[in-house]
Amino acid sequence: MPAVMPTSAFAGVTVISVDGNDVGRVLEIMADMRDGRIVYAVLAEGEFLGTGLTLWAIPWSALTLDITNECFRLDMSAQQIKDAPEFDGDDWPSMADAAWGQRVHKYDNRPPY
Repeated sequence: MPAVMPTSAFAGVTVISVDGNDVGRVLEIMADMRDGRIVYAVLAEGEFLGTGLTLWAIPWSALTLDITNECFRLDMSAQQIKDAPEFDGDDWPSMADAAWGQRVHKYDNRPPY
């Protein structure tokens, strides 16, 4: 796996859950600009360029890039994603808000980066 890649290469990449289901595509990569870390991948399901888009912020540590199959592997089940806190494509949360981040990481049962 390359040590350095452009984040633009991840847009539209399929995300596969731990139980083998296609749970969506990567829409955006969110970075903490203070320390240069990737924090979240925004997972999109629905009409990718239209209405009806459902979004989830997935902690970067929950994803593994599968170069061979050109996808991300997610260490959560499809049902866990369906039950996770979601947001609408027209109403993004403030991802810099510490309380919002704590809710996301608490649901995913992983410490904030």
